Amino acid sequence: MEPVAIGWGWLAHQYAHRLRFCAGFCPQDEPPGARSKRAPLDQHEPKSAHSDPRTSILADVSREMVRLYKEQFGRGPTKARTDWAGPDVLITVLEDTLTPAERNLTRLGEHQRVHDMRTFFQYATVDEFCEPVERLTGRRVRAFLSAIDTQVGGLAMETFVLHPEGYDGPSRIDIGND
Repeated sequence: MEPVAIGWGWLAHQYAHRLRFCAGFCPQDEPPGARSKRAPLDQHEPKSAHSDPRTSILADVSREMVRLYKEQFGRGPTKARTDWAGPDVLITVLEDTLTPAERNLTRLGEHQRVHDMRTFFQYATVDEFCEPVERLTGRRVRAFLSAIDTQVGGLAMETFVLHPEGYDGPSRIDIGND
């Protein structure tokens, strides 16, 4: 299955497209002779995902995280979504991230072992995870937090706390993995 990388722009576009066909939004749903007070449908269309740089960044970060998972673990997640959690925090949620071997270990009850192994790999590759976020946002990463829940198929979160815009001091990459 090909991973799905989405941002709010894509979701809004899909939602608006679906609304066109719902009762109450289509002109044919109005009684004959009724005059619509709503704006024409084309005015409800959201802007393209590429017209909002923050939305485009979200999809790009999702794609980069999927790429990293494929490189690091030999298999990428089936879904990835990145969202802003305030002005300085990016969170990427990745679903179905476990490899076949890790799934077998969890079936044997070795959740802690899989969790520890994944966490070790994530923090051993901090630079690889932070670099695309810094490149795409134009901001330095202040902190990187990685989490995985092996009880639910390996749902993972990569969280990036960014320095304020214009900050030119050291980033999490410069601190290293000590």
